[in-house]
Amino acid sequence: MSLLLFSRAACAMSMRNYSSVTEFILLGISNTEGLESMLFTLFLVFYVFALLGNLLIFLTILACPNLHTPMYFFLGNLAVFDIFFPSVNSPKMMDYLVRQGRTISYQGCASQIFFYHTLGCTECFLYTVMAYDRFVAICYPMRYTIIMNHWVCTCFTVGTWLGGFVHGSILTFLIFKLPYCGPNEVDSFFCDIPVVLSLACADTSLAQTVSFTNVGVVALTCFLLVLTSYTRIVISILKIRSSEGRRRAFSTCSAHFTSILLFYGPVILVYLRPASSPWLDSVVQVFNNVVTPTLNPLIYSLRNKEVKLALRKVLSQAMQPLGYKE
Repeated sequence: MSLLLFSRAACAMSMRNYSSVTEFILLGISNTEGLESMLFTLFLVFYVFALLGNLLIFLTILACPNLHTPMYFFLGNLAVFDIFFPSVNSPKMMDYLVRQGRTISYQGCASQIFFYHTLGCTECFLYTVMAYDRFVAICYPMRYTIIMNHWVCTCFTVGTWLGGFVHGSILTFLIFKLPYCGPNEVDSFFCDIPVVLSLACADTSLAQTVSFTNVGVVALTCFLLVLTSYTRIVISILKIRSSEGRRRAFSTCSAHFTSILLFYGPVILVYLRPASSPWLDSVVQVFNNVVTPTLNPLIYSLRNKEVKLALRKVLSQAMQPLGYKE
């Protein structure tokens, strides 16, 4: 008993003697030694294509009046998101690969967690709104423009970004109100909740419970709403008599459904499984941070005839001053 009291007292005294952590050390992706140059080139290509592809989608939607509809309004928001999201962690990851810049400041780590989860929650809400938009368009086509009017679309968009901001703020506050006074090595290529919480020198049960519940409730609620929307959509499509009508309806929704699968897969693997695997988490996070934002423009442009035609028109107009003809 006395030994236990002594150990607790020693622990409390050592906590008081520790100086607060001012920076963290990113350990990167395990088992990638010697592959830094190849990984840097690969990530740089994906990052540039993500920025250019999504910027092109966004500018195309702005430039083409026939794309000024609720569906493409939300797609434009998704393109903006896919420009911001990889920019949270990719530059630091590439700096780590090319210059071995392993350190990140305490404030920089907090910023990564805040923006990563703010944008992640925003995307979750945005996919839910996009599913509702498709539900209204297919199940209530005659009332679509009345239900999804400009005011409703604006409120949905502001709500998604505001909801993401509140979500990210709560998680960041809970994690960084804890003291960090001991080890500062983050077992990942960026700061995220599971790897940072393990470094806190205090009881993390409340932060772990709230973060797990917060992420789980948001993701599960949005997923159930998306699933409900698509169940109703499939039922309505199957009632369409013409095969051409069914094909067009399925084609309209397939791109959005593919993006949803690419989004929820990493969320489930990283945040909603009971046991954590640093290597698997890193691989999934790389896919989520770099690959998915690159694939979204391809998914929406290749699977959507209107977007393909609009892209061709915008590119031909851009090439005309250079002497190219359509």
